[in-house]
Amino acid sequence: MTELVRLEHLQKNYGSFCALQDVNLTVGEGVTGLLGPNGAGKSTLIKVMLGLVRLTAGKATVLGHDVVTESRLIREKVGFMPEDDCYMHGLSGIESVQMAACLSCLPPVEALRRGHEILDFCGMGQERYRNVETYSTGMRQKLRFAMAIVHSPQLLILDEPTSGLDPEEREAMLNRIRVLSKRFGMAIILCTHILPDVQVVCDSVAILAGGAVRLSSPLQDVLAPSEPAIFVQVDRDPHLLQAELQKLNQSCSEIEDKPNFVVLDGDIQELSEKLWQAAHAAGVGILKMSPALSSLEDVFIKAVMEDQHAHS
Repeated sequence: MTELVRLEHLQKNYGSFCALQDVNLTVGEGVTGLLGPNGAGKSTLIKVMLGLVRLTAGKATVLGHDVVTESRLIREKVGFMPEDDCYMHGLSGIESVQMAACLSCLPPVEALRRGHEILDFCGMGQERYRNVETYSTGMRQKLRFAMAIVHSPQLLILDEPTSGLDPEEREAMLNRIRVLSKRFGMAIILCTHILPDVQVVCDSVAILAGGAVRLSSPLQDVLAPSEPAIFVQVDRDPHLLQAELQKLNQSCSEIEDKPNFVVLDGDIQELSEKLWQAAHAAGVGILKMSPALSSLEDVFIKAVMEDQHAHS
C-alpha cells in the first residue's frame, strides 16, 4: 500500500485541554472514512494534516512532506472541502472556482476552463453564473466540492460532504467520490458522521474518540464478524427450513428485523450442501445467501464506549 499520510505519536494541546493524544495513523490509497463523535478531535486532526496548527508533540508527514516545515507544499497538493461555507460574497460560482484554481497557481484562462470542466462534473448548470450567496445548501456543497478538486489534488480531504443534502443529491455526491477514487485514482479522506456513506464508498476506516485512534483497519475487516456466519433469505416460512436443519444437527435462528431471513453459524462453503439439502426437504426456495457482516454502527459505538470507560 502506498503510504500517503503518516502520523506518529501526535499530541496537540490547547492550554490544559488535550485535543489529540498519542495518535498513530497511516492513510493509503482509496477512500478512508474518518469517524468520531463530536469533540473527538477530527477537526484538529485535519488542521494538523494541512499544517494549520502547531503540534505539541509527535511527527506527521503528508505526501512525503513534513507538516511543520513543508506545510505550504502540502496545501498545494491537497484539496480540502470544509464543512462550513467558504465562499466570497459578490462572486459567481464559476468565478469562485476560477479563483480557487488561480490560488493553486493555474493561469487565469486555464483556471476558467478548468472551472467550467469541474462544475460540469459536479452537475452545476447555468447556476454557475449566479452569485454564490443566492445558492441553496446543495448548490453550496457542489461549489465547495468543485473548489477542492479544481487543481486535481493528489489527496482530497472532505469534511461532511453529504451533510444537509437530500437523498438524490447525496447519492450524486457519493457517486462523484467513487469516480474520483476508482477512475482517477485520487486518495480521499472522508470525514463524516453518516455511517451508511462510509459503507458505500470507503475502503478503510479510522475511528477517533477522546483524541485517540481507537480503530484503524480495512472496511472489510471491520465488518467481518468474530465468528463466520451466513444470512439466508427464503421464499416461505423460515421455520420450515429451521426444522429440517435441526434434523441435520445445524443450528439456525431467525433474524427479527428481516422477514424470512435466518442466520446459520459457519462458512458458506462448509454449509452449502447441508443448506440445499434442508431447503429441498422443506420445500422452500433460497432467494439469497450472503456472509454475515457486523454492523458498522455497532463497531462505532463499541469504540466510543471503550473510550468512555477508559476515562471513567
